[in-house]
Amino acid sequence: MTAGPGPGRPAGPPQSGAPPAGAQRGQPLQAGRLRAAVLTGQSLWSDIAVVAQTGSTNEDLLAAARAGAPEGSVLVAEQQIRGRGRLGRSWVSQPSAALTFSVLLRPAVVPRSARGWLPLLAGVAVASAVRAGTGLEVTLKWPNDVLAGGAKLAGILAEQAGDAVVLGIGINVSASQDELPSAAATSLLLQGAAADRELLLAGLLGQLEHWYRRWTGPPAGDAIGSGLRAEYLRLSATVGQQVRVELPGGGVLAGQARDVDATGRLVVLTADGDQAVSAGDVVHVR
Repeated sequence: MTAGPGPGRPAGPPQSGAPPAGAQRGQPLQAGRLRAAVLTGQSLWSDIAVVAQTGSTNEDLLAAARAGAPEGSVLVAEQQIRGRGRLGRSWVSQPSAALTFSVLLRPAVVPRSARGWLPLLAGVAVASAVRAGTGLEVTLKWPNDVLAGGAKLAGILAEQAGDAVVLGIGINVSASQDELPSAAATSLLLQGAAADRELLLAGLLGQLEHWYRRWTGPPAGDAIGSGLRAEYLRLSATVGQQVRVELPGGGVLAGQARDVDATGRLVVLTADGDQAVSAGDVVHVR
């Protein structure tokens, strides 16, 4: 999972190198309270485990998926020391300063051609939960970075193991600027928002379940009919912007981000016409 840096130092509230006087690191997460709040009879979620430290919750849950762990397994870590991000990036989280977790899904009913929407769905869930829990007007940078004040607040990584997909999510909660990977990242604390991590996680899992159930249908994988695409576009900070897209092969695409298509690709209007991008790093050109 990832909570790494965004595209540049943001405009917005001042960001200092230390928390304001009186700010406290989050209290340890309690698995029992989380289970009582989330694992209801009809819930998608089958179990919630909390560990003090691990290398990567995605790595751990991928191994569990290969061993037959059920859909709805949730693994939360107070600290990750080998967190994984998009394009092979790695990072370390400070103890109790972030909300870092992974969930295991088995979207067998969804055509593989539609599964590119899963990480975007997770972005919608994170943005919705943060907005509801803090009042911050967070937005989404394609494909699924969550921005606050123009800086990266949260990141998401989707990885597959057979028919399973593991979604890793990291939200910077109480980190100071010095604890973040770059000046392009921010935290709820630095944005002036307070959040109880247990309440935030419970709300986020509720949003994930809501959108996952709508998206898995019927009809399964329909981002338009489920309302997922419309909600993503409503939260998007990318569509309508001039962008530079750094492609995995080293190429660069420049133009105006015009749309997100039915398969989750970013449609960029370039000098040569519309180009659909399925993977890449997007920079908003100011």
